[in-house]
Amino acid sequence: MSLQHPVHILFLCNHNTARSLMAEAVLNHMDGPTFRAHSAGCQPSQDGTAHPLTLEVLQAAGIRTDGLRSKSWDRFALPEAPHMDLIITLCDDAAAEVCPVWPGHPATAHWSYEDPTLLTGSHDEQLYAFKQVLHALHQRLELLMNLPLAQLDRLMLEAEARRLAQG
Repeated sequence: MSLQHPVHILFLCNHNTARSLMAEAVLNHMDGPTFRAHSAGCQPSQDGTAHPLTLEVLQAAGIRTDGLRSKSWDRFALPEAPHMDLIITLCDDAAAEVCPVWPGHPATAHWSYEDPTLLTGSHDEQLYAFKQVLHALHQRLELLMNLPLAQLDRLMLEAEARRLAQG
């Protein structure tokens, strides 16, 4: 059975303050009716705030940041949560965590990105690291958006998402 629109994708990383928030914002910015992106973390920020450089690079790219906040992945394991079609981990730590049982048994993939929040250095050096992650995510998400979704079922979506991680 082919996928229904919108295809719900959950992006995960440890703190949900940078990579996963960028992926959520970029995909929702790039696409209208086909995809609906969400993000979460296994250890979200206590106050729900995004890393300031995440917001800075998104805004500089013309991507809306209102409503972006760090949240726990537990909320997406609840019965009333939106049904996810695909869950993509963006950091090696989150991929290694014991994840909740996701309703509907969605497809899964892992796209590894370095954590730009760990970089020390000048503001410009840190900003450059965030821009690099944003650019890499944007490129991979464009490839995801170009998949023939009408011809894919859950297993094929998983295979394609995992293939995208390779290059």
